[in-house]
Amino acid sequence: MAYTTINKSGDYFNTKLYSGNDTSGHAITGVGFQPDWTWIKCRTHTEDHNLYDAVRGAQKSLVPNSTQVEGDYSTVLQSFNTDGFTVGTSGWVNDSGKTYVSWNWKANGTGSANTAGSINSTVSVNTTAGFSIVKYTGTGANATVGHGLGAVPKMIIFKNLDTTRNWGVLHHKLSGGGLYNLQLNSTGAEANYPSPMFNSTAPTNSVFSVGTSNDTNESGDNIIAYCFAEKTGYSKFGSYVGNGNADGTFVYTGFKPAFYLWKRSSGTADWHIVDNKRDTFNETDVNLYPNSNAAESIGNGYNGVDFLSNGIKIRQSNTDVNGSGSTYIYMAFAAAPLVGSNNIPATAR
Repeated sequence: MAYTTINKSGDYFNTKLYSGNDTSGHAITGVGFQPDWTWIKCRTHTEDHNLYDAVRGAQKSLVPNSTQVEGDYSTVLQSFNTDGFTVGTSGWVNDSGKTYVSWNWKANGTGSANTAGSINSTVSVNTTAGFSIVKYTGTGANATVGHGLGAVPKMIIFKNLDTTRNWGVLHHKLSGGGLYNLQLNSTGAEANYPSPMFNSTAPTNSVFSVGTSNDTNESGDNIIAYCFAEKTGYSKFGSYVGNGNADGTFVYTGFKPAFYLWKRSSGTADWHIVDNKRDTFNETDVNLYPNSNAAESIGNGYNGVDFLSNGIKIRQSNTDVNGSGSTYIYMAFAAAPLVGSNNIPATAR
């Protein structure tokens, strides 16, 4: 029987590597679709992470390792294209002699009006892949916002576009029934801010709730939210407890991973991203850090994991990835399902 409705994960998520050339109009192709959310990081040098989406517009950048407001630049990502995107001359995205990674997700273009919540929103949604981009204007009062997924989101990443504020991360495996908060730009542990951040209310299949926090609902400010629902065989948003041993915890995802983001939630630690394009064999330990502009750390055996046919095996005892008794949350996307509708099983690499 079919295990997933998504046999080809690359139709909805793909990692694309490229080299910079310091030339405006540099077209990056081979993504496999027109992305609606693109996250770019220079691999070889100290440069900020940059996020772009089709709802805000291609040239408008956000920096997850910073609290800074949205920037509008002609030298960064210039357009989303049918098989990728075009970049300008900024060192964030296209310096000569530097290499870059881009993580790309498919939503549904520039979005449309959503009136499901007490605050109207603009939503670009891909219900098949469980991903939506939501833009709304804060009121400063308890409210709800439509997300369009038709399923309960397991993880939401928020950023105030107009005022210097922290990034807020809601994850269903955080404490307080998933209503504690992490900050994408910070190494800090989860914080007990359930009431002002999310109005002490878990998301539903149509809306998420916001309280009085300026991070998620400052009056008159534009807010962006990236929302994720789980899709069997394609995406997983879970947690695990470390054992402090190099023979670490096994994390079942139900697919061969392509992208793995994690954070120690019970204590101070960096955020981490590994993927199957920057590191093509196990142990996967080529790390980038969403809370830092640092270049990638390569092959130090310090925060390594194995990508298996059905999940992730932790291979180090470091506190950032596997501290004894520590809790970690994660976000993972597939290279291939464990078993697709063609009943062909995935294999480990």
